[in-house]
Amino acid sequence: MDYLGDLQAFLPGIITAVAGLAVITIEALKSGHKSAYWVTSFSLIVALFFGIQSLGTPLQEAFSGMLVHGGIAAFGNVIILLGTLFCVFLSNDYLEGIDHNYNEVYGMILFATSGMICLAGANDLISLFLGLETMSICLYVMAGLIKNEKQGAEGALKYFLLGAFSTGFLLYGAALLYGATGTTSIPGIGAAASSDLLFLAGAALLLIGFLFKVSAVPFHMWTPDVYQATPTTLTAYMATASKAATFMAMILVLSRALPSVEGLDWQAVLSVVAIITMIFGNIIALVQDNIKRMLAYSSIAHAGYALVGLSAATPEGYSAVAFYLFAYTIMNVGAFGVVAYYERNKGLDFSDVNNLAGLGFKKPMMGVMMSLFLFSLAGIPPFVGFVGKYYVFAAAINANMVPLAIVGVLASAASVYYYLRVMVYLYFREAHKETEMIDASFLYKGALVILALLTVYYGIEPILPFGGLMELITGF
Repeated sequence: MDYLGDLQAFLPGIITAVAGLAVITIEALKSGHKSAYWVTSFSLIVALFFGIQSLGTPLQEAFSGMLVHGGIAAFGNVIILLGTLFCVFLSNDYLEGIDHNYNEVYGMILFATSGMICLAGANDLISLFLGLETMSICLYVMAGLIKNEKQGAEGALKYFLLGAFSTGFLLYGAALLYGATGTTSIPGIGAAASSDLLFLAGAALLLIGFLFKVSAVPFHMWTPDVYQATPTTLTAYMATASKAATFMAMILVLSRALPSVEGLDWQAVLSVVAIITMIFGNIIALVQDNIKRMLAYSSIAHAGYALVGLSAATPEGYSAVAFYLFAYTIMNVGAFGVVAYYERNKGLDFSDVNNLAGLGFKKPMMGVMMSLFLFSLAGIPPFVGFVGKYYVFAAAINANMVPLAIVGVLASAASVYYYLRVMVYLYFREAHKETEMIDASFLYKGALVILALLTVYYGIEPILPFGGLMELITGF
């Protein structure tokens, strides 16, 4: 074994895991010390630097084939670390504002990120399960951070119970696949794939476990309650980094372990799930007054858009999903960040859209940025959300799945209503109660400005500066 090469391949995950241990140690020695936040931020910047360095390299195996690095796995690491870094930048001010700024949160974020990196590069069902569980357990803890409120405890308990239930599906599916093929290696499973009932049942259960983690219908039940109960910046982390890691793992499993065999038409299955998810997510989001619940159902719909690219089952489709996750992370963290900015102010429940009346003029900078993020989420040009949707729908059309793309376009058009509804309250409704708005730190506002600039820039110049998209995401 090339131990040095293996450690280098998983260096971003190692950095975040070691930093997590350092943060927990700091908290144990000196509770509430500010250095824990700065250690978290610095470690994520260093890990992101090494992640960017590996972009454009071919997909290679490490740790005796347990993990892969480079290629689409490297791109997934960058998305995960980018989303995590901005969520951490936003969390310090927000958690202080709601009196829940515990250093243990940063430790949980770092450990969860290490699990996500393992999940996104999993090349074996064992490493896939380890990454998934490391991520999930930390998210369960963060979901219950506001434990003194009934809503927080209920959301965390629901997330834990349903998460454990879905993990059972995934683990049982992995066991059946091992029984059918005699290996837990993802490429090995693909090489031994057959139409045997044992193999088909294992593949189905494995997909069910994945679909729960990405909030696809009908496995979405936990999402609205958990998103609403969790502190907003941590909700942004759940909605972006964890979803990106799971979709990256799905890409590796679908492209390497589940080839087309008789009786296993997973493209058709994913197409049906994508259609149901897009329609259901958008329809229920139309009637939501709570912005966090609206964004929760919106995230369900966005999972459906990503499933459109997966359904194409082509290198173009997988690359489109990767770019879509990048776009989704930027605009969704930004939208949740603006909501969190308003929520820091006491006196009104700013997650209720009615209480946003008139704030577009009272805080014009936040109003403009919220408008940018919502326009992008709706898929309106020239923002990055439009480019992401264009890529996944174009991949479906090129794979002769035109009806699926048409449903996606229509569902995206319907989403414009509930996104623009927020802007109507920001700019075209009179404030019904005067409240003093607490300003955020320069770092908080700077992070949101950078996210807004990225949303505009990658909408105008969608090819990443590290190289062409297809050249960047190699390995298929």
